[in-house]
Amino acid sequence: MKIKSYFIEKAMIRTKIDEYLAKKFYRAGYAGIQIIRFPLGTRIYIEAARPALIIGRRGETIRQLARIFERRFGLQNPQITVKRVEEPDLNARVVASRIAILLERGAHYRRVAHIMLRRIINAGAIGAQIVISGKLRTERARYEKLRWGKVYTTGHQVEYMVDRAVMHVLLKPGIFGIEVVIVKPMKPVDHVEIRSPEEVAEQVQKLREEMAAARAAAIKAQQQEAAGEAGAAGGAA
Repeated sequence: MKIKSYFIEKAMIRTKIDEYLAKKFYRAGYAGIQIIRFPLGTRIYIEAARPALIIGRRGETIRQLARIFERRFGLQNPQITVKRVEEPDLNARVVASRIAILLERGAHYRRVAHIMLRRIINAGAIGAQIVISGKLRTERARYEKLRWGKVYTTGHQVEYMVDRAVMHVLLKPGIFGIEVVIVKPMKPVDHVEIRSPEEVAEQVQKLREEMAAARAAAIKAQQQEAAGEAGAAGGAA
């Protein structure tokens, strides 16, 4: 039970830190956190689309975060490193934060969703889905869903291909919910590729050469075994 409680406590601390950073730095395009504990302290890697907003002027924000992590979350000697997200248009959290910022500025929800969906697809995604819910046009809450391409909702490919993020933003009509689902450019389990006749012929020739080499190796092994048995019989005679 102590081991189980230890890992549960670690996961709870990481979740609390993640929620705190997501709420505080959503304008910086916060994307995620990785915590690695060492004997001499804790290394924290923060990913964001705009690292400068998290670092702050002359590193002041980083030092404040280090004090908060140590006093509020109990991390020992935290060392923070901020990294830029390599593909921000393929990160669901970054896209959701951008949608929230544009809605706060008064942009129309449908236009924002179309623009972000187009950016996701141009970045190479297999599929994407954006859902914006709330009091969009009337006092009655409703939702708008936009989808492009192939979006997986079940199966093993969801675990390694789909990135999903949910964000809430407070506007004058009320709270709006934003859900972004991005299918990353990877090969799914049911991927089928049709090859050209030249590629098929090349593959067949390669298989024939491998089979011929395996057959020759087997014949050579049999000959060596027969020669060994003959030598043993001659020595016995």
